[in-house]
Amino acid sequence: MVTIQEFKKKHLPILQEKLWLKNVHETPAVDKVIVSIGIGSLATRKSQKDFSELEENLTKITGQHPRMIMSKQSISNFKLREWMPVMLQVTLRKGMAYDFLWRLTTLVLPRLRDFAGLLPKHFDGQANYNLGLPNYNIFPELGVDDVTIQTGIQITIVPTTDNVDHAKALLQSIGFIFKD
Repeated sequence: MVTIQEFKKKHLPILQEKLWLKNVHETPAVDKVIVSIGIGSLATRKSQKDFSELEENLTKITGQHPRMIMSKQSISNFKLREWMPVMLQVTLRKGMAYDFLWRLTTLVLPRLRDFAGLLPKHFDGQANYNLGLPNYNIFPELGVDDVTIQTGIQITIVPTTDNVDHAKALLQSIGFIFKD
């Protein structure tokens, strides 16, 4: 497990030198990590109305209780009505964010089948990195009996910089591997 102090002491001078920054306070850091599970398709089904299993599993993965995001408008093509549950979301900051990213890079990503690196095209315009996993049962905190509902998980990493190259260098220093 990596603490913020250990990360800053070890990686910030290297990152500062690599990015040619004059001040150590200019180096990018992880502002927050948003972990979410979409449940909109499950909510529209008549048989599935209890999301306690997904809440418990997301709590085990992140260490925080998720909040339920409700729809803001009705969309008839998706059988979605206003104020129906759409997503379970957790926002991790500071030490919990670095701990989650450490577990993601060392335990989860190597367990993916045919993993050859992450795609750099998943950066958006504000240098946030979006990672979608098809199944959330690859997290080691979950047992075989814990997962009965198969669904994907979305992870968004928000750095303190708007420069994509600086954000990519930050994620590489954390342990992310990108395809070239």
